[in-house]
Amino acid sequence: QVQLEESGGGLVQAGASLRLSCAASGRIIRSYAMGWFRQAPGKEREFVSVISPNGGITYYADSVKGRFTISRDNAKNTVFLQMNSLKLEDAAVYYCASGSRSYYTGQGQRDFGSWGQGTQVTVSS
Repeated sequence: QVQLEESGGGLVQAGASLRLSCAASGRIIRSYAMGWFRQAPGKEREFVSVISPNGGITYYADSVKGRFTISRDNAKNTVFLQMNSLKLEDAAVYYCASGSRSYYTGQGQRDFGSWGQGTQVTVSS
């Protein structure tokens, strides 16, 4: 079982940038897709982005496309989410997740078997 720990969240003004990191331990993640999800207060957890095991394929939610960039460093067992031009509606707890099947890149929550505890992103006007 892989353990995931997110970091990099915080309070920023609208228009600013943040870079989230997700450090994995307990399992080498290079064979698994890695994703980011988020959950705002009173809302369901939603898909943000996913990256394939070798990093060659990425998908984004329409709401973040062009502003967020997912990347991974398999040598360091780490995944990143660069968030630029943050909007008030990006405020949420952001969760890192590891794919449940090797070499499969899905976008649904059921495609991910391990989750981090989340990191809070707050955006002020």
